[in-house]
Amino acid sequence: MAKQVAFSGILSNTPDHNPDFYNWNKVRVRYCDGSSFTGDKEEVDPTTKLHYRGARVWQAVMEDLLAKGMDRAENALISGCSAGGLTSVLHCDRFRDRMPVEANVKCLSDAGFFIDVKDIAGEKHAADFFNDVVTTHGSAKNLPSSCTSKLPPGMCLFPQNEVKQIQTPLFILNAAYDSWQVRNILVPGGSDPHWRSCKHDINQCSEKQLKTLQGFRDDFLKALEEQGSSSSRGLFINSCFAHCQSEIQEIWFAPDSPVLGNKKIANAIGDWFYDRSPFQEIDCPYPCDSSCHVFKNSSET
Repeated sequence: MAKQVAFSGILSNTPDHNPDFYNWNKVRVRYCDGSSFTGDKEEVDPTTKLHYRGARVWQAVMEDLLAKGMDRAENALISGCSAGGLTSVLHCDRFRDRMPVEANVKCLSDAGFFIDVKDIAGEKHAADFFNDVVTTHGSAKNLPSSCTSKLPPGMCLFPQNEVKQIQTPLFILNAAYDSWQVRNILVPGGSDPHWRSCKHDINQCSEKQLKTLQGFRDDFLKALEEQGSSSSRGLFINSCFAHCQSEIQEIWFAPDSPVLGNKKIANAIGDWFYDRSPFQEIDCPYPCDSSCHVFKNSSET
């Protein structure tokens, strides 16, 4: 007998845990590709024996789901967390194009709005990393030509350089102090050891470090402005020190879940998806939000 997996948050099938999406057909695509499903190389890496063919995996998954009934969907939402959230941005319009014309189709990016910012040493660590990803995976051909015609392909993995072109309604769910980005983009491994405690727990940051984090928040909000102010866009940008909030039940929908604009994340996204009301809220700076959950991670990344 196949083992049943209990999902939580937006994937939960319990109405008390997931009021708007509990009875949906849900498909979780295993992430086995390091380029948010944009890679497409025929040759196999001779050293690692890895296949860089994420774009082909995406295509195969879509064709399989459409054949199983998704081509008759009335409502559809592509969502993902972290690299999956970036996938939701990069493939948003492609997903819309595969759905019935009359269907209500939208995209949700959770913790996938990675920004192009210098690290604490003044280096373009994130940009260099994304350039390497594109080169390794052969991703350029699967990124919008409207971006790659103006910028190096690696820069087109940053959502701030993609969102202007996206036509499908898109909701950005992100912490302004995204803990993964703080640990891997702002303060990458091998950086100043004095940041070790701070980058794993914002409550341990010094006044000087908090000033740097507030600067990161400013850069993040500036990058968000690139998508404009269309009413079809949704925003839930809280001031928590978190990464991924839609698949964790305590954060998605629970009595003490984070709140912004008097709404929990599940309510905000549900109202936006079903056009009950728009939602575009940005929290005030840390430490003003007392509704954040703290999930400490002491591991070095």
